Amino acid sequence: MLHMLSAALRWFVVLAEEGQVTAAADILGIAQPTLSRRLATLEQQMGVQLFDRHGRRLTLNGHGELLFQHARRGLDELDAAESRIAELTSPTDGTVRLDFLHSLGSWLVPALIREFHSTAPRIRFALHQDASGHLADRILTGHSDLAAVSPRPRAPGLGWLLLDHQQLALAVPTGHALAGRRDIDLRDAAGEPFIAMHPNYGMRRLLDEAAERAGFAPRIVFESSELPTATGLVSAGLGVALVPTREADPEATGVVLVPIRGSDAVREVGMVWALGRPLTAPARRFRDFVANRTDAAP
Repeated sequence: MLHMLSAALRWFVVLAEEGQVTAAADILGIAQPTLSRRLATLEQQMGVQLFDRHGRRLTLNGHGELLFQHARRGLDELDAAESRIAELTSPTDGTVRLDFLHSLGSWLVPALIREFHSTAPRIRFALHQDASGHLADRILTGHSDLAAVSPRPRAPGLGWLLLDHQQLALAVPTGHALAGRRDIDLRDAAGEPFIAMHPNYGMRRLLDEAAERAGFAPRIVFESSELPTATGLVSAGLGVALVPTREADPEATGVVLVPIRGSDAVREVGMVWALGRPLTAPARRFRDFVANRTDAAP
């Protein structure tokens, strides 16, 4: 359809630029009588003459100049649309709109992009960081193609690819009564002041769910949007925090990580996409690459 629209405009633009039927017909690769008939049909449809005739020479009049300006812009837009569609359907070019949690930006996302670029160097990435709940909304509304999130969103209509299981631990200050324990049940910390992530963040949901299973409501004294900030407040002796051991700084001074007992004391990290909307070719290629990488991981 775009090709037909483009062809319908292009012959008129070429004729206007050349100012001669014979020269324009040669450029377009059509017979001169055919081009003359097209012009006559167009002028009949428009209800006006588009050219002033000077022998074999054609010069745009006011009506023709107006049509030429719009036709030229139309061709530019059609060419841009064709390029954009080709980009979206090409598995070797184009852009992947990838969202991710702030905490995944220091290790998971850079590693995935670096490895993927070794197989598809021309595919670009448009990156966006936000809270887990917001990322799920962006996927469902079409603002992004894929998102690396944790935990698995509850919203329906999302595909899910599990990437990693992370052990959860309680971060406590050095010298804390629980610091010397090999592991703990989270209910052992029921009376502690908690430093938590803001609402709508994945780790906040995990804390609320884990505390509910343990039979208590955490007393939250500080809220943060960054895990390093939370562990920093722990090191200052201001409270304890539930953290994934994979993303906690093992050399952070003043902080001890005590693993939480139980098979449900884990953080699932995964990738989501909208089930009701086909992925672009670049996004589908990246998702499949990540899936194969995950399957091959030990």
